[in-house]
Order: sequence, then structure tokens, then C-alpha cells
Amino acid sequence: MKHFPFRSSRMAQLGVLIATLLATVSPSAAQDRHSAAAVAPCTGDNGGITLAAGFCATVFVDNIGHARQMVVAPNGVLYVNTWSGRYYGNDTPPSGGFLVALQDTTGAGRADVVTRFGPSKESGNAGGTGIAFYNGALYAETNDRIVRYALPAGTVAPSGPPEVVVSGLPITGDHPMHPLRIDAEGGLYVDLGSATNSCQVANRIQGSPGILPCTELETRAGIWRYDANRMGQRFSPAERFVTGLRNGEGIAFDSVGRMFATQHGRDQLRENWPHLYTPQQGAEEPAEQLVRVERGADYGWPYCYFDLGQRKLVLAPEYGGDGGKAVGLCADKRAPIAAFPGHWAPNDLLLYSGHQFPTAYQGGAFIAFHGSWNRAPLPQGGYNVVFQPLADGKASGPFVIFADGFAGAIKEPGQAAHRPSGLAVAPDGALYISDDQRGRIWRVTYHGPATAAVAAAPVPSSRADNSAPQSGVPPEGIHPDAGSQTASVLPAPPGATPADVALGKRIFDGQVGGAPCAGCHGTDAKGSPLGPDLTSGKWLWGDGSVPAIAHTITVGVPQPKDYRSAMPPMGGAQLSSSEVSSVAAYLWALNHRSGG
Repeated sequence: MKHFPFRSSRMAQLGVLIATLLATVSPSAAQDRHSAAAVAPCTGDNGGITLAAGFCATVFVDNIGHARQMVVAPNGVLYVNTWSGRYYGNDTPPSGGFLVALQDTTGAGRADVVTRFGPSKESGNAGGTGIAFYNGALYAETNDRIVRYALPAGTVAPSGPPEVVVSGLPITGDHPMHPLRIDAEGGLYVDLGSATNSCQVANRIQGSPGILPCTELETRAGIWRYDANRMGQRFSPAERFVTGLRNGEGIAFDSVGRMFATQHGRDQLRENWPHLYTPQQGAEEPAEQLVRVERGADYGWPYCYFDLGQRKLVLAPEYGGDGGKAVGLCADKRAPIAAFPGHWAPNDLLLYSGHQFPTAYQGGAFIAFHGSWNRAPLPQGGYNVVFQPLADGKASGPFVIFADGFAGAIKEPGQAAHRPSGLAVAPDGALYISDDQRGRIWRVTYHGPATAAVAAAPVPSSRADNSAPQSGVPPEGIHPDAGSQTASVLPAPPGATPADVALGKRIFDGQVGGAPCAGCHGTDAKGSPLGPDLTSGKWLWGDGSVPAIAHTITVGVPQPKDYRSAMPPMGGAQLSSSEVSSVAAYLWALNHRSGG
């Protein structure tokens, strides 16, 4: 266990509130603790994000590792689960345990005590995502199990080893994480995401049919229910609570016990089925979902997906779908209560039960969108927190982007400044938002009238050096690399021309042929959690020559060595042999910048 105290040198500031009472203000409004007269600008820059008027953010803690989901104990201590391993390029996590306890003992809005505990990388562990607090104990995911730590009264971190609640959870494939929630009766609900994208015979490979029936559903792609009060339980298919959820990372309960979950929609409609979908459809479909969870329900994966344009479940191409027209068996599957833009990646869900925010937010859903990698050739999306109004278990209005600007100047996995991943609410009603890119956590508070309506955050500036978040942006948008001469100064390999290299860059960026290369490898080709660095001179498949690179692009990588997802032939794009050669020439050039 490690303790890291941080003592702020800032003196507590005394503020003077000057209230101007208008004749039209009623006595009851004047007594409102969040009266309009109390609205004041936020101090600082909100930690780099934008929020609607009246909301302010402070950086509660920074650089604590890949912070995933969070929970707040009744005493106000914030607990965070952090993750590591293959999903993050096997980088080096902070020393100490993967679980983190955070305390603000000064009231400054920042954690001045950080306590790490639990398993570490040195013990062969990779941390996890799921975390919950129940009956005086902390529950956390770690590798293939859920464990329970006793927290005696007055303590912040446990002093003894944990007990194993459930073990043997699946950790293979595309979605090895295990988010969890516990209801008031001790029901322990664990998300077991799918091992594949769409249950194909060959995962993520163009034209590969779906396995029928999808046997993966026996042990994956659903929510399992266990007993939080029983130790020594083992995973089995028998505890499955619902099915057909490809990856339901966000789970939450409302005030009357109704259960909800988010669903990550599938990928690669266009890449795997180019004769059925346009590049724009591949970028925008299918929708991300918010569903009402009820025992025995089937939400459709892998046989169906939710078409955002048509607002209905339709048959997946692996199972006889025709590009969004056929419905078939999907007519009997459970549709979502709300839908969101494709590939935004909903990583956590919180139903607001606090009383600090305006009344309009009570009982509504906050969703942390991790951000897309595969909306090429359109701009990437997500990297925000949205608010979805709810009433009586259903959507009661359109969603708004509640917090934005996390990614900074570049919205893509490898270069985003931050990526929202977890949500939690404090006893005083403040909202915590975690980031698993650089380990930052924001604390969002409200300082306006309780009667304020739900409002969207201002659109953040696209300029990394622009400190005015509400400044104008030209109609065509801001593109930092629009004047780049990168391709023209790169060397051309033997037998190729500078024009070939320039064409290869345009294809790589998705400007020609609808290729999604930059989505996985980054617009700078330096890699992301989804694909390797293509500029380092390290080649896992071939010798780095143009013919070898072109061969790998052509045949794809069905079984990656260091990354979790396969690359279909040509990335799923339809490229001619000359276009493939141009991409190979561009990648060769990136590794020979000196001209050698």
C-alpha cells in the first residue's frame, strides 16, 4: 500500500457575493440556495473541458493510471479501478496497487491524499474496470475474478487480503473487461462482453459468415447475476441474466430499482460488407444504445443491430441481412429506450440521484462516451459525456452533450488528450468523470438556479492553443494539418514516385477508397490502443520492404500478435493493387525519412 499526500499551498479564498434583487423575484426564489444571483464564472479553465452555464469542474486528481470505473463510499472517499496490459500497449502502470482511494480533506476540490492498494503488475495482475461498494465493503474486478475488500469503519484502504466472490470469468477476445453493479438486495451484476465483433467464423474478416447458432452467447455478450454476499462462486452459463448485449459496460439502477445498461454497437459494417453499405453508413451505423434490463431479455446481438437512421432493429449481414432492410427475427428482440451516434463507445452509465444539480437532471442518465476509432472517412466522434433525460424508465427528451473537449485538438484514440471512461456521484451531488488515457479525474459542481433547464455544453475550440472555448470556428472546420507538406518531403521508395507516396497518404487518411487505416493506427501512423506504430521500423509481418508491406495490407492480419482485434484484408476497404502499393510506399517512406 502506498500513500501520496498532496498539500495545496493555496490559501482558502474568501468570496464576496453581491446580490441584486429584482422586483420580479419571488420570496421563494430569493430563498433558493441556487438562485440566479448566485451564478458566477468558474475559476480556472474547468480542467480543459466545456460545460453548460452554472457547471464548473476542477481536476480532482491527475496521472493515476488508466482510470476506469469509480464508486464513492458513504464517507465521501472516491475509489477507482485502473487497468493495464494489452489494451494499453503493455505500458508501465504507476507503482503500487491498481486500486486507488482518493480523499479531499481540505475541501479544495482536489484529492490531497491518494492511497494505492490491491494487486500490482509485479504480482502478475493487470487491474480491471468494474468496482462497487456494498454493505461496508469494496468489490472490484481483477483479472478473471471479482473480489471483496473489507473496509472497517474509519479506514480508507483495506489492511487485509480480499475474498474471492466470483472466479473464472472469461478474459479472452475483444472485450475482456468486467464492469459490475450491486443492487440493494445484494444482486451482483457483471457484464461479460462478447469475444468477437459479430460472431463471425473469422472475426472481423470481410465476408465471413456468422456462426449459427452463435455459441458464444452461452458464455459471453450478456449480463450475469451472482450473490454479493456469497464467497467462492464460479462462473458458469447458468447465471446469465440477459443476453444479446455485445458489451454492456455501463450498468445502473434508478430510484425504484429498475435496471439499465448501455450497449456498444458492432463495428465494420462497411469494411466487412462493402457491397451492402456505403462508407457513410459504416461511419454512422449502428447506433450505440441505452436499454432497460429485465431478466431473460434478448437485445439481439449478433443477429441484429439498431439502425440509427430507421430507429429500429434490423438483421445483421452475417445472418442474412441486406444492408438494413430485412428485419426477420429482430422483430422479437428488445429495442433500446434511447440511441446515440454510432461508434461513440459508451463506457459507463450513471443515473443522477444527487440534489446539487438542477431539478431537470434528477433521475436522468449521464453516459461517458470513450470515443470512436472507426468513423472514417467521417470525423471521429464521442470523447464526451452526454445527458439523456428519463422519466418512468423511458427517454423523455433528446440527449445533450453535457461535457465536451476531453480529446483536445485531435479526436482519435492514440492522440486524444483524454478519453472519458467512468462516472460517479458524491454524497454532496458532485459528479466525477474519469479518463483512462492519462489518468485524470474531474469533479463537476453546480452553482446556478435549481430551476435551470437541461442545456448543452459549448462546442470546444478545435485549436490546441485557443483558450476561448466559445470562440467561432469557420464553416469548413479547423484542420491543423491542412497545410501539411509531409507527403511531399517524404522519400519515395525505389520504383515509386512522390505522387505515389502522396496518394498513399490520402488513402491512409481515409480521403480515398474509404480506408480506415488512420482509425486504428492514428493519423500520424504512430499507433493507438487498437493498432501498432507504423513509423518505428519494427515489422512483425515481413521485412519492411514495399512488397512485404503491400502483401500484409492485401491479406490482412487475422491473428494479431500484440493487439486484440484482427485487421481484415485491406482494412476492409476496396482498394486496387496500385492503391495498395501507394499505401505501402507511404508507410515505407515514413520509416525512411532521412532518405535511406
